[in-house]
Amino acid sequence: MKVLDGIKVLDLGRYIAGPYCAALLGDYGADVLRVDRPNGDDDRSILPISEQGEGAQFLQVNRNKRSIALNINSVEGKKILYKLVQRSDIVIANMPAKALKKLGIDYESLIKVKDDIILTASSAFGIDPMVQDRVAFDGVGQAVSGAVYLAGFPEQPIKAMVPMVDYSTAISCALGTMMALYERKSSGTGQEVGASLLQTGLTLSSASLIEEAALKINRQATGNRAAQYAPSDIFKVKDGWIITQVIGSDMFTRWADLIGRPELVHDQRFINDLKRGENGEILCSLMSEWCKAFTRSEALDKLEKARIPAGPVNSPRDVLNDPFIRVTKPFEWIKHPGVNNKIPIVKAPVFLSRTPASIDLRPPQHGEHTDKVMQELGYMQADINYLKAIGVLG
Repeated sequence: MKVLDGIKVLDLGRYIAGPYCAALLGDYGADVLRVDRPNGDDDRSILPISEQGEGAQFLQVNRNKRSIALNINSVEGKKILYKLVQRSDIVIANMPAKALKKLGIDYESLIKVKDDIILTASSAFGIDPMVQDRVAFDGVGQAVSGAVYLAGFPEQPIKAMVPMVDYSTAISCALGTMMALYERKSSGTGQEVGASLLQTGLTLSSASLIEEAALKINRQATGNRAAQYAPSDIFKVKDGWIITQVIGSDMFTRWADLIGRPELVHDQRFINDLKRGENGEILCSLMSEWCKAFTRSEALDKLEKARIPAGPVNSPRDVLNDPFIRVTKPFEWIKHPGVNNKIPIVKAPVFLSRTPASIDLRPPQHGEHTDKVMQELGYMQADINYLKAIGVLG
């Protein structure tokens, strides 16, 4: 028995924020049906790895789903879509309000089909009429929220190459969806769940925004070196790179003892975190000198014994081969059509001791379950073949 056994999800999402939310619900037992366009979708081919051109990103965010290829812009396709809505508990769609309304999947349209439906619809900038129809991807969310400005260097801002805003928005949507489901048990009524890339990005950048509002510091980018505490940076060792972060006076004392400079604790330039941040170049320079004497494993071992947070700067290949990571069992290694090697789907980030998540279905190929789903809706095979012939089904 899983948490969401019996819950049906209709996934009209694309790229990450919508599909990953749906995948998380599927991990905990929901029956998730992805609605593909008859001729396929662009989000299937990002970082292609299979013979069919399916991408790594698609495979990660579309496990535990089935797929129907359906033209929801056609009259007959809309009828089928609404039949699917009638048997669903949740509809997920990350697109602008205007697109939702045009497709007939805005909340006002859906509750006419099923009055207790939950619509989870993330957007780029929120629901205010001035911004609700603007589009964006993860990098835009990072940039407008202040994160990109503070990364990199003053002459060159740098965004994270991993879509942290998209995935964080998806997790927020999953949380909101679960709360709406819980509330529906008592009220019997659905509702619309929303999140935006902007709000997620602002949340991730919130401490810097609060600091600026209070102190008017106008911080500038300092590369990998933290501005508010030190030493915190990426350091070169004999055979690679490590990151370490020293925060708080107790940890700073242990670090000073580790590098053989206990007198630093009493130096007025380093008397608290803010002072250490202001003089971070000096402390990071001392740390760089210390690191030169050790290999990565030697340095990390000494830092761990001193209880100082540190880790290797891993490449994707390093991550897959890292025995420390492997012992946590973070991946479900699955076989996928058109890919020679098994691929590592990253498991859900939330652990439940009694009703854990699991990845039971590989990501679906385009329209793989169209016939089966249509049969579940009561269509005969002759009708299904006809709908394929006229382009309603893929």
